[in-house]
Amino acid sequence: MRILLVEDNEETVAFTSRGLEEAGDVVTVATSAQEGLLIAAAHAFDVIIFDRLLPGMDGLNAVRVLRQSGIDTPILMLTALDGIDDRVNGLEAGADDYLTKPFAFAELYARLRALARRQPLAEPETTRIVVGDLVMERTSQVVTRAGVQLELLPREYRILEYLMLNEGQLVTRTMLLEKVWGYRFDPKTSLVQTHLSRLRAKVDRPFDTELIRTVRGAGYVLSAP
Repeated sequence: MRILLVEDNEETVAFTSRGLEEAGDVVTVATSAQEGLLIAAAHAFDVIIFDRLLPGMDGLNAVRVLRQSGIDTPILMLTALDGIDDRVNGLEAGADDYLTKPFAFAELYARLRALARRQPLAEPETTRIVVGDLVMERTSQVVTRAGVQLELLPREYRILEYLMLNEGQLVTRTMLLEKVWGYRFDPKTSLVQTHLSRLRAKVDRPFDTELIRTVRGAGYVLSAP
């Protein structure tokens, strides 16, 4: 299964992720509701685990946003609140199941499997993207060029991933702000340009040919020569 875990407690993240990965599942972790919403909107998952109490935005509100945006992925809500009203509120917000903390991993896993069986598994996402001698392994998030591993920061990785998925096509500054930062407005800063400059220093500068090209006044294009 491809599972999105939205949880801010480090111990719960470590315990849950380890168990799921040992079972052969692929786990993506978000530590805030806002980050979880962005990831859920950009990628397909078989199940989403959402903590009830998260910094910034309550888990209930985040689940409502997902459902209102048309994302129907099964959601298991985790919470330390075990009152009947709390469980009802979670289900009414759009969660498919509810599990209180502390929980046994075996029960969590059984519930996840049951939720995943309710709908066909999501089509597997392309796990490897290749543009010329640039290779991105999305499962491990390892990026190499000409066999040399590139050390990318998380934001740089997401920018490069989006550029590679749109190989040969113009990617505008607005598109990057929305897809990578989640901004629905222009912050009027050099945010994109600064990150692109750092990314190009790693992807292009050490090599003979450039893959990332600036289209003046429009955006960026990544393509093989």
